[in-house]
Amino acid sequence: MSDNPATPESVPASGPESVPAFSPGGATAADEGRSRPAPKAMFPDGTGPAADPAGSHHERRIRSFQPRRSRVSPGQADALRRLWPKWGLDIDGLCKIDLTELFEGRPVVLEIGFGMGEATAQMAADDPDTGILACDVHTPGQGNLLGLAERNGLSNIRVANGDAIILLREMLAPGSLAGLRVYFPDPWPKKRHHKRRLIQPEFLSLVTTRLAPGALVHCATDWEPYAEQMLEVLSAEPTLENEYSGYAPRPDFRPFTKFEGQGLDKGHTVHDLLFRRRPA
Repeated sequence: MSDNPATPESVPASGPESVPAFSPGGATAADEGRSRPAPKAMFPDGTGPAADPAGSHHERRIRSFQPRRSRVSPGQADALRRLWPKWGLDIDGLCKIDLTELFEGRPVVLEIGFGMGEATAQMAADDPDTGILACDVHTPGQGNLLGLAERNGLSNIRVANGDAIILLREMLAPGSLAGLRVYFPDPWPKKRHHKRRLIQPEFLSLVTTRLAPGALVHCATDWEPYAEQMLEVLSAEPTLENEYSGYAPRPDFRPFTKFEGQGLDKGHTVHDLLFRRRPA
């Protein structure tokens, strides 16, 4: 792939730049390209998601997300203040999460990166017996999803704020997840940025330890080179088995998303991948 800036026609229809990614080792300011200023707290009184929930007690790695400072609407801010204590959690890495208690005994699927949350809310409504732990750092999307959950009476959604790697490594028990969903993550199309992609061997080595036998890993992307990488690394993970001989047809349970529509409008092909955790 070329390292040149992408043209408007070639920009993939990825979701917001908000999907946490794994990268081995620490990252210096030079690794990141520039130092990151301390994020400003939007809810300093603790009534909403923290600006940097893990703080300095976890290492800074090369990441695939840069939290966008988008405007939070009054409705989203209201939802965050009212509903965060009930349905939100900060990924601080300081304690284990009891998913059985949090989701009242439901099996739990982790979704990493949910944009504005419309597809997440639809899947929660279609399958109320499954809990969705939706992880993102995009504050407007967090507020929007909480509002959707309230308006639609969805008690099977919890919103996690922060780095999904810290969530997986420090806060979730082995074998505690019934599935993983990663839909339209940032493909980082420039070659020098490929290290920031979420779906990497190191990430899968971590996440598969948190998956119960039979858990389903479902990825989707409209960026062909990233789809090829996903298929390669998922196929190489010995604890996972492909449900199909290659790419999967879009399953009925995955709603059509606006990012998918943007990709199709540009002539991109959307690829789904469905892999299942092998028995222990």
